[in-house]
Amino acid sequence: MTTTATTTDASAPSAVLSVPAADPAVAAAHYLARLAFEADVSDVHADLAAGVDGVVVVDSRSEAAWAQGHIPGALHIPTARIGELAPSLVDRSTTVVTYCWGPGCNGATRAALAFARLGYPVKEMIGGFEYWVREGFAFESARGAEQRPIDDLTAPRSGISCAC
Repeated sequence: MTTTATTTDASAPSAVLSVPAADPAVAAAHYLARLAFEADVSDVHADLAAGVDGVVVVDSRSEAAWAQGHIPGALHIPTARIGELAPSLVDRSTTVVTYCWGPGCNGATRAALAFARLGYPVKEMIGGFEYWVREGFAFESARGAEQRPIDDLTAPRSGISCAC
């Protein structure tokens, strides 16, 4: 693939630089904080595949959504029932990873908030169930085990991690 440089007007205002970048130390603190709150689909898959202790994945969607498809090994606790069910289902020393449909839905955020308010260490799985499926990972549904081809806009076709 060949890239070509384009000539631009050096005096044109920058959309990117219209707000200056943060000081590197401030930026580092920001990105570290984001990683404390989020986990991506590939990392969650790797931990589940390796049987890592201390992590539980929670699907916070409805019964119908759960039946349509969910991550193998996930617990199903709809957000509205977290306060009622979590204490009997999830050890308080376990890090909870919440997910919902996808990036267009904030259900996992609401679920993470509910777990945090109960005193659980918690992270939100960014991308949700949508990106789990789009990255080609197996899932379970009312029909049984399923898997779809990798969407090469989200993961390498080879199935090998992007190693980012």
